[in-house]
This record gives sequence, C-alpha cells and structure tokens, in this order.
Amino acid sequence: MVGVLGELLITAATLVLLFLGWQLWWNDLLMANSQSSAASQISQDWIDSNTLTPELVPSVGSAEPSAVPVAVDYGAPIVADVPAKATAFAVLYVPRFGADYRRTIAEGTGHDVLNSNRLGIGHYTGTQMPGEVGNFAVAAHRSAFGGGMHLINELQLGDAIYVQTADGYYSYRYRDTEYVAPSQVQVLASVPNHPEASAVDRIITLTSCNPLYSTAERIIAYGVLEAWQPLSAGAPAELAPIIAAQG
Repeated sequence: MVGVLGELLITAATLVLLFLGWQLWWNDLLMANSQSSAASQISQDWIDSNTLTPELVPSVGSAEPSAVPVAVDYGAPIVADVPAKATAFAVLYVPRFGADYRRTIAEGTGHDVLNSNRLGIGHYTGTQMPGEVGNFAVAAHRSAFGGGMHLINELQLGDAIYVQTADGYYSYRYRDTEYVAPSQVQVLASVPNHPEASAVDRIITLTSCNPLYSTAERIIAYGVLEAWQPLSAGAPAELAPIIAAQG
C-alpha cells in the first residue's frame, strides 16, 4: 500500500512539473509573439509617417537613375534624446535570430520593460543612444517573458545587428562575446571594461543571463557601428525583406 501511494505521489508530482513547464513555455511563446507584433507595429508606424522620398543617384554621364547601388554618405548618425522611462524608442532586428525576430527597445531595465508583453528589451539608463560615440547597451531575458535574447550565444563574427528608430537604421556588426559575473558592470562603460578610457567607437552591447534558466552569470555580446541611413533612404539591403514582410 505504501509503495502504491509513493508511486502515485511521484506520478502526481511529475505531472505538476510537466504542467508548470508547459505553462512557462506556452506563456513565453505568447509573450514572444506579442512583443514581435508590437515591434512590427511601431516600426511600420515610423515608416508610414515618413513622407520623404529617397534621392535617386544618377549614373555618370546619364540623366537616368543608376540601377547599380551607389554608396551614400549620410554624415554622422542622428542621435536622439534619451526618452522617458519605459518609453519605446527603437526596434532591434538580428537576422541570426530568425527572419521573424524583432523586439521593441524601451528606456530602462526594470520589470515594466523586460517583463512587458509589448516591449521586452531595455536600454541601460546612462549608456549612449543608438549611433552615439560610446556604448549603446541593452538587456533582455534569455528564457522567460518572451526570451528576447534567447539565441544570443549563437551570434557569429560579422553578423548584422540592426536598430531602427524614428530617425533611421543603425547597422552594427557583431564582434565578440564574453561571460561575466552579474557584478561586472564595467561592461556598460563607454569603452566596455575600461571605464577610465575615452570612447572613439560607436558600440552596441547586448546583455542577458547565462546559462539558460539561470542568473548565475551574464553573457555579453558586442558589436560596432558599420553604417547608418535615414528612414527615407529605406532599409539596409539585408533588412529590407524582413521589414517588407512585417508590413
């Protein structure tokens, strides 16, 4: 009798754990879809509200627009003012994370941002803004509340990291990853890990917990700004089909 009761209790406990796991997975999936839809909407709103027409660059010796892409220098990136807490101001696209991946970036890294079903990625207050010289640092969960950085460990050298704002597109390229203790806040310095240095590069820093389902350490991924272009110029070539599909 005791043996049967023990087996029933073990079975019940297993079913409860499976149910809780399923709930967490399902809730995570629902939040990811909700965050992605919200990001698509704000991105499209910026595009729709931009009424400027891209300039056509004529080919040499011809009055007709050139069919060959021409590199355009748009000058120094526009740097927006820091928004109010929990205010959305950018959308993150990382093709390595999948063609459907997009998340809204809002100011601050509190629960009102990271646990939101419409936001999901938070900008560390006090770090730089997109395109600014220094360190534009953001954070997101790995495996809960939409898992905005679930695949951060899969980034490969040269991967594109795009940030879209109401002003334009900021194209970063992934450079490297490191794993640090949660207390190592020096990764958020204008020159990561060298708070005494003066910044010359425009850096993006993605941060999340590591390993999965744990907060034991932090995984940090760095990228460097490669280019920027205003919204009126359209999206970068690699990002364009992803933008088009969301509309």
